Amino acid sequence: MLSLRVAVSALIALSLASCATTKTEKPSAKTAFAASTDNPTGKPLSAGDRVPMEPATWFKPNRPRNALAGRTLDVASIGDLQLGPKEVVLTFDDGPVPGRTERILDTLARYDVKATFLMVGEMAKAHPAVARKVADAGHAIGSHTWSHADLHKLSFDRAMADITRGELAVKAGTGVEPGFFRFPYLSDSKSLRTKMAQRDVVVLDVAIDSKDYFKSAPSEIVDRTMETLHRRGRGIILMHDLHLRTAVMLPMLLERLKAEGYKVVTLRHERKKMMMLASAN
Repeated sequence: MLSLRVAVSALIALSLASCATTKTEKPSAKTAFAASTDNPTGKPLSAGDRVPMEPATWFKPNRPRNALAGRTLDVASIGDLQLGPKEVVLTFDDGPVPGRTERILDTLARYDVKATFLMVGEMAKAHPAVARKVADAGHAIGSHTWSHADLHKLSFDRAMADITRGELAVKAGTGVEPGFFRFPYLSDSKSLRTKMAQRDVVVLDVAIDSKDYFKSAPSEIVDRTMETLHRRGRGIILMHDLHLRTAVMLPMLLERLKAEGYKVVTLRHERKKMMMLASAN
């Protein structure tokens, strides 16, 4: 009986000794600051204590910051299109084309950047559902004539008729009045440019021609585009959603732009008449 009491007493003493020992616990992620170099004591922080501002391991933003998307530029005339160093504008001519335009739209959405689509009227009329997808995705809409004619070889009246017909077709397909225009083959004239400016349409030229109309491998198109961009430092990039190779190379190009610190600028057309009316009021 005595030996049983001794055994029980020893067991109780051992338990009390164990409870008295300080247990070292690994701090949870939310209390990681308490064991930081700014708080070497490891004691819990009170409301009045200064908390270091380094990011805690538990803090995660809802979405990562997009390193590729740049500013939105309101453009009422060609003079407003002033880009800074390492700023580019993505433009696509000759579409829309089912499958290819939509693949490009998916890539742009994945990188959360906007482009300007300059549509041929015949194509917009033939594929209005695809044209509408471009507008619904928030991209800038422009026209590229009705038939992709070389306007420099036409009379002024015939050239304007082809331009106007193309604009009407693009508007019917997208539901948006096109505010931008590009001359097919970049073949223009002073009289046509003057007329487009009078109609509040911004003519887009080209600084970096990807030459994706050449039968090159997608990687070659990217290298050629970046080589020109390195020389110029900024500018409007010309591509075509007509070609499958362009849809294939676009993710590669966007990755290169992002890795080298470029920003994709979104164009937003602003009609001069509307601006004058707003300023008058």
